[in-house]
Amino acid sequence: MRAMRDGWLTRGWGALLLALVAGACGGGETAVGEGAVGGPADRTGASSAEALPAVDVSVENVLLVTLDTLRADRLGFLGDERAETPVLDRLAAEGRVYPRAHAHNVVTLPSHANILTGLYPYRHGVRDNRGFRLPDGIPTLATELRDAGFATGAVIGAFPLASRFGLARGFDFYDEELPLGSHPAEIVPAERPGSEVVRRGLEWWRAHDGQRRLLWLHLFDPHAPYEPPEPFATRFAADPYRGEVAATDAHLAPLLTPFLEGREAPTLIAVTSDHGEALGDHGELTHGLFAYEPTLRVPLVLWARGLPAGSDPRPARHVDLLPTLLRAVGLQPPEGLSGRSLLGPPEPDAATYFEALTATLDRGWAPLRGTLAGSHKLIALPLPELYDLGADPAETRNLVDRERQRARRLAARLPEESSWPPERLPSSPEERRALQSLGYLGGDAPARAEFTAADDPKRLVHLDRKMHRVIDLYQRGRLDEAARTTREVLAERPEMRIAHYYLAQVLLQRGDLAGALEAMFAARARNAASPALLRQLGLSLAEAGRAAEAVEVLEPLAGEDDPQLLQTLGVVYSEAGRQADARRVLERAAALAPSDPVIHESLALVALRREEWTAARAAARRALDLNPELPLAWNYLGTALYNLGEKRDALAALRKAAGRDPRDFDVLYNAAVVAMELGELEAARGALRRFVAEAPPGRYAADIERARIWLRRLGG
Repeated sequence: MRAMRDGWLTRGWGALLLALVAGACGGGETAVGEGAVGGPADRTGASSAEALPAVDVSVENVLLVTLDTLRADRLGFLGDERAETPVLDRLAAEGRVYPRAHAHNVVTLPSHANILTGLYPYRHGVRDNRGFRLPDGIPTLATELRDAGFATGAVIGAFPLASRFGLARGFDFYDEELPLGSHPAEIVPAERPGSEVVRRGLEWWRAHDGQRRLLWLHLFDPHAPYEPPEPFATRFAADPYRGEVAATDAHLAPLLTPFLEGREAPTLIAVTSDHGEALGDHGELTHGLFAYEPTLRVPLVLWARGLPAGSDPRPARHVDLLPTLLRAVGLQPPEGLSGRSLLGPPEPDAATYFEALTATLDRGWAPLRGTLAGSHKLIALPLPELYDLGADPAETRNLVDRERQRARRLAARLPEESSWPPERLPSSPEERRALQSLGYLGGDAPARAEFTAADDPKRLVHLDRKMHRVIDLYQRGRLDEAARTTREVLAERPEMRIAHYYLAQVLLQRGDLAGALEAMFAARARNAASPALLRQLGLSLAEAGRAAEAVEVLEPLAGEDDPQLLQTLGVVYSEAGRQADARRVLERAAALAPSDPVIHESLALVALRREEWTAARAAARRALDLNPELPLAWNYLGTALYNLGEKRDALAALRKAAGRDPRDFDVLYNAAVVAMELGELEAARGALRRFVAEAPPGRYAADIERARIWLRRLGG
């Protein structure tokens, strides 16, 4: 038996497929085809032949609601007796419920790409939250409906769906106003509450009354950390996730009640989640690592006047939503979709595909793919798993050794990938921080072709828990514990680039620049330094006054057109006194990424150092037009305005900088100076007192002494 098990070890995905297919016999199952569908049996044992009858629905409008991280079995209409979801329960009671609905990914961006394109992830190319963008030219729900004359609007609740990732194409209105910060020490949760999403969506919907409309609303609330608003925080103090779900349901009341009461034009409403949440099942805290039912199964409800209500036990998938919604408004779906309409007849003997690749791309662990067909689910890993979900919905009994023929037949249905690993685009520091603020770890694992049982995420789930703990400790300011936990991870898995990166970030946040530099040099010596870590190494060397070394680290990486790397190199050139080189590479970066505010912020810094005050003012204002929450850009704008003689405007800008980053003592000092010059003595005294009390003496000793002298003169 040991020799047989070794045959399952993954040497890339193709090797796993061969190992599974070798010796397979018979079996009428075919490869996963476009239009195939599958999933676990529902809990009543109903077959797809008992599905609700096919029906023609004719509606004027489409309302798509996606609820992030909503686990299917935490809803009242899907059996949770402790749930408080009256709005969704009523929608389900009057609508068509698909209890055997599944996602194809267990993270936000690719799942929504699947929904909006009707294509499997390997076909549209979006495989994870970071480093991917939906390519231009792929039809989406929005492009199809806009071409048909619909007004198209969307309001998103969190950064993973920002327009930069390609999903905004086809929408006339794409509301993504999120509290994004971009200061290196800043972690601002890049999300907003569902109540705000619904309010903005209703405003758009009512403004376009009389037109045919598509509105997509994305509510992020159930996502970790679980911090429901009152009264749900008190009501669900012992179970805050259920509190988040209850709050989300309440947010939906103003949106859905008018439809349920017959006060809106004929509309097909589709409500689903992008994926579920593990909540500790199988050792996983949140989502993204495994593809067990708590994260892969999703709720799905369709509602429209005239649509027969009831439970439809056929297998349903995210890729089926696009053709379903298009046919409901009388449009023919594009050719070659992976899905098919859920309002037509069910398809017998179907299968579906799923994957979980975050741990592979970020940490170098084995890639997870799988197939669902009937009630059986294959998870293809170095240690493969086979479950009969009808008999074992909790996935506790791995049947792979007892039913190897079935496992091989299911493995044969795994689609051949066009390439592995998928090509990942560079991501900006702002993107990393925004995703980190939402609990996504991020990372840049080197490409690998072979994986063994030691790389199976089941054997590494304890490290996943530790890495999530690092993020939690970091966000809570418990930096010593965060550093200690990260070092525990590295002791066991020293090749994990993301762990090296986080150790450096924790040490920098703790103020231990020397320790951070030591950790980053150690990672580079082990060949475990990601591009993000090397960028940070360059910046940290410049901060330590070692600009020449910083240039030496970064220049070899600057050959590629990576705007974020060029931005970092530009700042390092500036710190080295090479302002002409700094401006050259930053202008190149701006040409590659004209909407990146941090690049324009850096151009403002270089212009200040060249004493080009007008250019500095223009660059800072351009950065703030793109993101008004940048503290450094406000600082640079204030400095430029001061030198242009616009002192009152300069003081206003410096105050905005200080408000966005109260730990920037250069801003505090400058604000005090300008306030004194303008005769605002009380404001000057307040800023000087704070500066003397809080500024680090090692760095600001001379400035602190000068501030004390000014305070004595001001009687403060």
